[in-house]
Amino acid sequence: MENKKNNIPNNTITRKLTDLDAPTGNIYETVVIIARRANQIASEMKQELTRKLADFSSSNDSLEETFENREQIEISRYYERLPKPAIVATEEFLDGKIYFRDNSQQNEQ
Repeated sequence: MENKKNNIPNNTITRKLTDLDAPTGNIYETVVIIARRANQIASEMKQELTRKLADFSSSNDSLEETFENREQIEISRYYERLPKPAIVATEEFLDGKIYFRDNSQQNEQ
């Protein structure tokens, strides 16, 4: 994912509400947009992690083999250290990288 390459902080940052609601004019719409994008990012990350971990799965896993697979543990730790999807989505929203449209204005026309 290209999100891994960006300089996105791992911790939460206090933000001004006026900065968040400026593009939409409504903080609730902003939260919905960010939440939907965060769900997309989380889904992509989960699919990517599942693909990588599928290489390590075998039909006859034993308890000993599970504990000995260090590569699988390292991959899991890497994904745990990545920024959370909500933080990534918020950064994308503030940078103007998320496309959204207001359907209520289109319905009036």
